[in-house]
Amino acid sequence: MKVVVYGICKNEARFVERWVTSMSEADEIVVLDTGSGDDTADRLKARGVKVVTETIVPWRFDRARNRSLELVPEDADICVCTDLDEVFEPGWRKHLEEAWRPGTGQARYRYTWSFTEEGREGVVFWIEKAHRRHGYQWVHPVHEVLKWTGEESPGIMVTAQGVQLNHFPDNTKSRGQYLPLLEMSVEEDPEDDRNMHYLGREYMYRGRWDECIQTLKRHLDMPSARWEDERAASMRYIAKAYRMKGQQEEARKWYLRAILQAPHLREPYMDLAYALYEEKQWEGVLYFTDCALRIVDRPKTYICEAASWGSLPHDLRAMAFFHTGRYSEALKEEEKGAALEPGNDRFLKNIDIIKEKLQEQSGRRQ
Repeated sequence: MKVVVYGICKNEARFVERWVTSMSEADEIVVLDTGSGDDTADRLKARGVKVVTETIVPWRFDRARNRSLELVPEDADICVCTDLDEVFEPGWRKHLEEAWRPGTGQARYRYTWSFTEEGREGVVFWIEKAHRRHGYQWVHPVHEVLKWTGEESPGIMVTAQGVQLNHFPDNTKSRGQYLPLLEMSVEEDPEDDRNMHYLGREYMYRGRWDECIQTLKRHLDMPSARWEDERAASMRYIAKAYRMKGQQEEARKWYLRAILQAPHLREPYMDLAYALYEEKQWEGVLYFTDCALRIVDRPKTYICEAASWGSLPHDLRAMAFFHTGRYSEALKEEEKGAALEPGNDRFLKNIDIIKEKLQEQSGRRQ
């Protein structure tokens, strides 16, 4: 099979060597440079990448991606869309070809969107940016997705086990363009529940609490908004907005609604546990963190936050046990947290404090 990687870029010279090396298992690499002011395009060409430079005005991610897809040769069997701040782990092509079979339209594979400061995986989910050459187009100005526009069947979705793509973003880049593009997305397609959810989430990121609440309630009222995980996320974000507005009881109602909507997710339990921690409601912290830890299968979707699957549940439990005088239980939980974050000195200091309390407690009993 002929495998071609394609992408878009702007001012990403520092990523070129790493990215091209990672993508070099493909037969060809093509890139649309959307107007770099540095030597990104020259560096790509020096590594054998086919580069076309064009500006996209007005800017839309879908238009740029579709233009880059047009650069892919017509005889390509598999197209793989990546960005220059992403890196495939070696062997990805072999695993992709093993999964691909006659009638395949797209392939999903594992994607690590973020890493912790210690280098451990943060947010992990599965994406579907490998697809056959003809019949697909990118849609939406931002948070763009592939859409089947062909006349025939789109084909089957396969899972490419063993393919691992890692994301190492440039955190200095502004995401200021996201909000107006999301507002444009909703204006263009007001019945698209995914875009409505993303817009409400963006309002939350920006601290625009009333707009966040209003938009996410619109999302929940949409007949097409049926995915439980995303509905629960909207409820959690509404709850956070109410908390930030000082309406704690209303926030708690929405956290409970999120739990009822998606009891198979850790995140709603952990959000409520953290809110109760801030209120020093220790028994509630213990109950909801216990509920979260009983969920052991990590979802493969983007509705999966690193904190809920890291040390936080144990850290909150340790503090709740500590503040209720149950030092032995607190020590066990803090040691579990320390095992998940071996480089975090705070855990070690907390363990020492708990051990001192245990010694004091033991002395009083004697």
